[in-house]
Amino acid sequence: MNKFEHKQQFIQEMKRRNYSQNTIENYASCIDVFFNNSTKPHPKNINENDIKQFLYQFQTPNTQRNYHSAIKKYYEIVLGQKNKFKYIPYARKEKKLPIILSVVEIQQMFDACDNLKHRTILALLYSGAFRVSELINLKWCHIDRKRMVINIIGAKGNKDRQVGLNEQLLIVLEEYWRKDKPHVYVLNGQNGGQYSERSVGEVVKGLAAKAGLKKRVYTHLIRHCSATHLLEQGTDISIIQKLLGHSSAKTTAIYTHISHNLISKVSPLGNVKIS
Repeated sequence: MNKFEHKQQFIQEMKRRNYSQNTIENYASCIDVFFNNSTKPHPKNINENDIKQFLYQFQTPNTQRNYHSAIKKYYEIVLGQKNKFKYIPYARKEKKLPIILSVVEIQQMFDACDNLKHRTILALLYSGAFRVSELINLKWCHIDRKRMVINIIGAKGNKDRQVGLNEQLLIVLEEYWRKDKPHVYVLNGQNGGQYSERSVGEVVKGLAAKAGLKKRVYTHLIRHCSATHLLEQGTDISIIQKLLGHSSAKTTAIYTHISHNLISKVSPLGNVKIS
């Protein structure tokens, strides 16, 4: 078979396996470019180095991954060579780092806040690097004032963890409790139920707007800010890993166990006055 016939066989095999029309057209187009780029008469003559050279001519990882997937699938289902890509790794996805707020900008959000519940929300998000789902599930029984930690139960991956209960945060929480008298959940919604993720997001955006911030501010960004500011303070990366609830740290590849005594002293609120 020539290259054209190989391509047609590839298309037929994808149809037989119920691939979507968009995937068939995309993969067929990739194979066209791949074949036209090769000077070798038969696909079986193309080696791993040839494929690498072809893939690495593309500048963006997403484009590389697209061609990688198409060519790999071709070799698997047409030529039966599943190991052709054993030593050809996927290009890594581009990771766009969020634009972090400075400590000054976080302070401006606290200064702009004239609502005690909203102040409590921002303080918890920033001090404990909470995910929004963790925040709305937080209950008063999870707050351990004796050990000065907050227990986050059933976090991402169904894992529990602890974050520090900063003294400033404790004062705000106690003031908020005396005023609103929430029962089960720290953030009570309508009829004593949970506060919604959407409502938390609106609070954060509203505070950023009142503070006059021009950056895009969203709930999860506060978690990024918390971790970044701790790192800038000189907090060990393994402590931050534990604080965030990550099972592993790619930057360190080290799994470190940290006691609650150390965690209880960790909070970025040392730089910010929340009340």
